[in-house]
Amino acid sequence: MDVGVKELRDHLRHYLDAVQRGDELTVTERGRAVARILPASGRSTYERLVAEGKITPAARPRRPDDEHIHVTPRGSVSDILIEQRR
Repeated sequence: MDVGVKELRDHLRHYLDAVQRGDELTVTERGRAVARILPASGRSTYERLVAEGKITPAARPRRPDDEHIHVTPRGSVSDILIEQRR
């Protein structure tokens, strides 16, 4: 449902009730969409998109940062590039 800023301001309670019932609201300003108001369903956007089949979750979870390998460079950047190019 699209609604202009002035209309939304004048009838905010009406539109919030509609959003609580599950409607999505697009707020427009001079005919251009500027915001969306969605129900606070408790599901994150990620969970909603997975449920709708629009995205597929990763096959394996992301590693925590502490599991990443940390490398301490030796020498200058130029030295490292020369070594890697060999």
